[in-house]
Amino acid sequence: MNPVLRPIVVCGPSGSGKSTLLRRLIDEFQDYLGFTVSHTTRKPRDGELNGREYHFIEREEMLKAVAEGEFIEHAEFSGNIYGTSKRAMEDVQKAGKICVLDLEIEGVRNMKKLKHLNPLFIFIKAPSLEVLAQRLRDRGTDSEESISKRLKRAEVDLNIDGIETFFDLIIVNDDRDRAYQALRSYIEPMIEAAKVARKLEKA
Repeated sequence: MNPVLRPIVVCGPSGSGKSTLLRRLIDEFQDYLGFTVSHTTRKPRDGELNGREYHFIEREEMLKAVAEGEFIEHAEFSGNIYGTSKRAMEDVQKAGKICVLDLEIEGVRNMKKLKHLNPLFIFIKAPSLEVLAQRLRDRGTDSEESISKRLKRAEVDLNIDGIETFFDLIIVNDDRDRAYQALRSYIEPMIEAAKVARKLEKA
């Protein structure tokens, strides 16, 4: 793998705003960043498209693919399996782009074991659990039971021992534009390096 094209792993609880920030980042740098679309066994939410937000897959089919070694990482969250396939990353890398992955904490742990990938790890969080709960309710896509499970999981994730060293960057998303600028500033040197590498390849 081209060392300039280090994968970028972004993690954060549901309601942290990470998906909004990632879409904005990839829209701005679409020539150099490629979203690595994960697989999931959960059902699509309103407005989600298969192959865009996720590759939606039946549980039995996902377990079979995992057993056959088709996934780089996978984890179970709220009763659903999520995972990154080898092909999803290869498709982005073949296009000469930096892979951007949206993972749960367990997926981050699994990626950290893959030393050859050398990813950057970024954590996006809401300013408080109260704000997170309100955002989930405002979204209107989850039941109270689901929201309760997500909040409990978020509390566990936020209290990981050594979380400050677990990630390369932690962004508190209390203001969308300010959070985006923090993310953009951190990623920009990688974009510039990718531009230089592309020019050298064409020379």
